[in-house]
Amino acid sequence: MIPYGRQEITQNDIDVVTQVLKSDFLTQGTVVPEFEKIVADYCDAKYGVATNSATSALHIACLALGLKEGDYLWTSPITFVASANCGVYCGATVDFVDIDSETYNLSPQVLEEKLIQAEIDGKLPKIVIPVHFAGQSCEMEKIHKLSNKYGFKIVEDASHAIGGKYKSSLIGNCQYSDITVFSFHPVKIITTGEGGMAVTNSKSLADKMSLLRSHGVTRDVHMMTHEPDGDWYYQQLDLGYNYRMTDIQAALGASQMERIDQYIGKRHSIAKRYSEELDGYPINSQLQSDDTFSAYHLYVIRVKELQHNRIFSLLRDNGIGVNLHYIPIYRQPYYEKFGYHINNYPNSEKYYSQAITLPIYPKLTNEEQSKVISILQSLL
Repeated sequence: MIPYGRQEITQNDIDVVTQVLKSDFLTQGTVVPEFEKIVADYCDAKYGVATNSATSALHIACLALGLKEGDYLWTSPITFVASANCGVYCGATVDFVDIDSETYNLSPQVLEEKLIQAEIDGKLPKIVIPVHFAGQSCEMEKIHKLSNKYGFKIVEDASHAIGGKYKSSLIGNCQYSDITVFSFHPVKIITTGEGGMAVTNSKSLADKMSLLRSHGVTRDVHMMTHEPDGDWYYQQLDLGYNYRMTDIQAALGASQMERIDQYIGKRHSIAKRYSEELDGYPINSQLQSDDTFSAYHLYVIRVKELQHNRIFSLLRDNGIGVNLHYIPIYRQPYYEKFGYHINNYPNSEKYYSQAITLPIYPKLTNEEQSKVISILQSLL
């Protein structure tokens, strides 16, 4: 089976992890802060806070921004459930903003319409989480202008998008947001096994997230409420979590970062070939904006609704591990009980009825891609 995505592990990756395994520290040694600096410097952000998953990073990002019960968080419905769950974890009410029909990202136009009504109703969001779907940035300048007008904070869910660019600058520089979150799951651009990171230009937010990822506990004398009882002393200042990344994971991530631009280049080559060889067939693919440079975590096509299930099943029957990213979150049984109306999200509904994710990852061979293309062409 040709998967839709997978990691590449090199001998250097194995060697650096082995070095950590032979060292004095496996968890919170020197390698995690080194990895945080590598990622933050790459994105041109000031601070990085590594976590055991992007889900954890989203959670502490929301907490650091003060999200709580009685607040509202808005995000895209076409994303993994973590983009919404982080709001529920904080006790907030989650709502969704329909996607643009061509980019599959959160629509700034729909967002503005929804904000106008929310201001009338007294239900403006405290946080909006734009999701950079498949690796392509949302229209962040427009969303940022709306945040200035309506007073919400922005967390970029860039789980798909490290290495991508918006207006020629790397995603993660936080020019148009308070915090950006990356995922290092094995199918993402680079991997730490499991892992994530929040980057920000705010020292206070970075300090708050660092505290929350480790039980809310500090050994920093300057943060304590009174003089320590001794050298052993620590204080719990907040209700935090065990969301720490290990040095083992960080070593793998630092090694992978050495190849990130190579990985992005390979993904672009694969996407270019799909676009060229499927041109003229009855499919649509994600519109690439002139303002963006995608990381191409995913390559999604859309087929006619009546053909969708047949083509999806036959591709899998032929050894091609296609997937569907994503089932709209409001369709999940857990979220259905909150009473969302599918008629409010026509673009998301149409997308879900047509979308198929094709294989794209750096180790995909020309022969494997030829097989995918040939079978898809015959089915179409």
